[in-house]
Amino acid sequence: MTKTKISITINEKTLQDIDSIIDNIYIRNRSQAIEHLVKNSLGENKTAVILLGGDENHIKISKNEYRPTARIKNSTVIEMALKKLRENNFKTIFIVARHNLLTRLFELLKDGTDYGVKINYIEEKSSNGTADSLRTLKGRLNTNFLVVYGDVIFNKINIDELWNDHIKQNSIATIMLTTSSKPSEKGTVRVEGNKVLSFEQKPRKSDIYLVFSPIFITEPQILEYRGSSLEFDIFPELAEKGLLNGHLSSEKENHIHSKRDI
Repeated sequence: MTKTKISITINEKTLQDIDSIIDNIYIRNRSQAIEHLVKNSLGENKTAVILLGGDENHIKISKNEYRPTARIKNSTVIEMALKKLRENNFKTIFIVARHNLLTRLFELLKDGTDYGVKINYIEEKSSNGTADSLRTLKGRLNTNFLVVYGDVIFNKINIDELWNDHIKQNSIATIMLTTSSKPSEKGTVRVEGNKVLSFEQKPRKSDIYLVFSPIFITEPQILEYRGSSLEFDIFPELAEKGLLNGHLSSEKENHIHSKRDI
């Protein structure tokens, strides 16, 4: 990320308050402290992306119902996501999906006013993976943003902690990590501290039980990386370059793949 040197005049007491958050671990100097506080302040209107790209038939749980529109009590999976995002100050939402699903979501959600958010619908014509889907947003985002897959329920996840963890560290992306008894079905990671050393999607055999949950914070630069899949292409490359961090969550998301999951 390009840095620009500036000169500012600031109140002495405010400067003391800024210096007080320097911990010599995540925030090592005054410049990092100011950048951290500014980013958090700008984060009062944060941006989130809900990924629902790919073949629409793969996102259905019945002939006429999609995973994100599946009803759970008095709500739907997508409405639960919007509520959670709004509670965490994500007010600008991009939903990436193909035509029929996008139409169904618009019928349900409209422009997002009833949920306290502004929804931007991005139609995906074709893709070979999650990175292709995310790349449809190239040119639309100029600051860090959250990405969550649209077929998960994540109302117990502490998104603020994930967001703040990313802001404190120098990485292109910070992915949420949990444990799984079936790592061969997930993306497994080797970590040291917060740094992800390697990322392997759905390994045939693994003794690593720390896995990627489909929620992460990232910088717009991720859209410049080549590859069709985040999990198979981009995350492994970022890990190899030391640009991928992990945030361990004590709570887990719930995937909606079928009516049985509901």
